[in-house]
Amino acid sequence: MPRTTTMTVRLSGALSDFVATNVGETGNYENVSEYIRDLIRRDKERTEQQAFDRLKAELSRAFAAPDASYQPLSAADVIDRNQTKTG
Repeated sequence: MPRTTTMTVRLSGALSDFVATNVGETGNYENVSEYIRDLIRRDKERTEQQAFDRLKAELSRAFAAPDASYQPLSAADVIDRNQTKTG
């Protein structure tokens, strides 16, 4: 069963007014919780998209590199290299 966390957020002034215009009969959301959950989901998707875009750019650079820049590596070489980076 998913864990549920209750959080309290305090907003005032322009932020509070902005939320109020997006909630209720005149807004796109029935309640503030629904609005906040949607904002968090969108931010999560944006963060994941940015990570994917960085990976895609790195792979594009790797595939565009000349063949002469590649070095043959054994599985042991890769393991050693990764242990050195993290250790």
